[in-house]
Amino acid sequence: MADLTVYKAGFLTSFSSGTGIQYLSEEELNNLTAVWQSYYYEAGKKAKKPNRGRYFLTYLFLRFSGARLSEVLSIDDEKDIDWRNNEVKIRTYKTRRKNAGRIVPLPPAVLQELARFLMEHPGMKGKVFKVDPRNFRRTFHELAVKAGIPREKAHPHILRHSRAMEMIKAGIPLTIIQNILGHASLNSTAVYLRFSNVEAKMLMREKGLI
Repeated sequence: MADLTVYKAGFLTSFSSGTGIQYLSEEELNNLTAVWQSYYYEAGKKAKKPNRGRYFLTYLFLRFSGARLSEVLSIDDEKDIDWRNNEVKIRTYKTRRKNAGRIVPLPPAVLQELARFLMEHPGMKGKVFKVDPRNFRRTFHELAVKAGIPREKAHPHILRHSRAMEMIKAGIPLTIIQNILGHASLNSTAVYLRFSNVEAKMLMREKGLI
């Protein structure tokens, strides 16, 4: 089992004042991932494990791609995965360009989980991300609450905001974040730059500027 619980991608706090956007702290993200791992790996019945595996992989791709739920559920695991470069093609629907897509890098451990799942369940090829969105949202909410996440943050889209804040605070250029998130306008990405005074001070201290 790959270690996906501790993933440090820059300084991250859970303050949301100043940005108007809620997101998860590094500790919350790690706790949530650990609960999802338990949900999958501790599945008792063999009949349950394939479906739980698909939900777990959907979670991982949401967590590390910054994509929308609808975009992750549109991934074709046979055509959209670049195994050599650890990348996934995400179809971007909120754009005027027809069939537009973007290439998003992923941690190798995420694709290792996908490869392991497909070796164990070869009948799932081409169907890994074809899960019911309502059931997934319900499961996500239940597991998030179990992980100690406040109910107002217990929804899949929180992972998109959290990934964006990770990248911002890790110093990733705004234009790259725009491409990864699939924002049509840079203004949509720039909202993540509006840190509160508390966040700015903590970030400057972390970077040794004060």
